[in-house]
Amino acid sequence: MPNQQLELWDVWYPFAAATGVAFARGRCDPTNVMCLHAAPDAITVEIRSDDGQLLAQGKDLKRTASEGLPMTKLTRVGNQIVRQDQWPSERSIGETVLLPGGEVGILKAWWHASDHSEWRWQVEFYNHR
Repeated sequence: MPNQQLELWDVWYPFAAATGVAFARGRCDPTNVMCLHAAPDAITVEIRSDDGQLLAQGKDLKRTASEGLPMTKLTRVGNQIVRQDQWPSERSIGETVLLPGGEVGILKAWWHASDHSEWRWQVEFYNHR
C-alpha cells in the first residue's frame, strides 16, 4: 500500500466551557465521509493534514433531525463539512466511523428493527506500524 498522508478529524461540542469540549478526534486515511455514533445536538468539525493545514471545517453544525437517530454522517464538500443525522442503510456499509475515543474504523454491518427500538452494528478496526 502506498504511503499516503493521514488526516486528523477533530470533532467537539462547541457550546460548553469557554471554547467547547472535545467529542472525538482521530487520524485516518483521507476520506470525504465520516460517521459518528451518538453525536451531540451541535458539533464543530475540523479536518487537518498531518502537518496541521486546515483542509475543511463545519462550525456549529446543528442536528438535522429529531433526537433518537443513532448516526451522524459528515460529508466533506470542498472545504466545508455538511451534517446529516440518519439511520444507516445498506449504502452506509463501507463508510468510515469515528468513535469518541479516537478509534477510526469501517462500518461492516448495520441492522435495526423496523420500529427503531433496537439496532446492531459491526465496525472493523485496523492498524499498521
